[in-house]
Amino acid sequence: MTESEKPVLLATVFTDYICPFCYIGDARLERLREDYNLRINWCFLEIHPKTPAEGMQVSDLGYPDSRWQQMMKNLAVLAEEEGLEFRSHDFTTNSHKALLLAEAAKQDGAEVFYKLHRRLFEAFFTDGLNIGDRDVLESFARDSGVRDATLASAWQDPRHEQRLDQYLAAARELDVRATPTVFFGEQQRLDGALPLPAFKKAALAGARVQQEQAPG
Repeated sequence: MTESEKPVLLATVFTDYICPFCYIGDARLERLREDYNLRINWCFLEIHPKTPAEGMQVSDLGYPDSRWQQMMKNLAVLAEEEGLEFRSHDFTTNSHKALLLAEAAKQDGAEVFYKLHRRLFEAFFTDGLNIGDRDVLESFARDSGVRDATLASAWQDPRHEQRLDQYLAAARELDVRATPTVFFGEQQRLDGALPLPAFKKAALAGARVQQEQAPG
């Protein structure tokens, strides 16, 4: 089945590149492309804005140790299901510049955006690189084919900051409390990196509603 023959599935995804469960969620969404012409509105949501760009230990985020250990056990199971490799998740950073860069990269087309998008996840969670570092981000951008003009605008053009503010306002309006949060249409909602069958079930329901509502 060609891409044009697949049913269109519109999705809105609230995500952050320093959220390990967002990496899982991204992999879950990619699986849906086998059956759908998936079109995603990526809404970048900074989950730890007070974290310094030089990074810090995740233990300083304030999670209770028992809760953190359980989260990491759950993450290990999910990562194995998706064939993703995670380094020990003991370091976090500020994602603001990475989110601005990804937002700017959207204007260079889907191929460039997704190459950068996936590299940011992989670099942080597999390679252990600091995606809060501007030099690191500039290297990823150039390797991903981001245009020089786009890169120059990423941290200077106020429109990108405004978009992040709009995503935050939308998240509050929709009572988004977890990343990733995925909406297929207005009614099908997934909070967190749920099992793949949950993604498929919500996607099927969302696609049916969207098809029924399509004009003509």
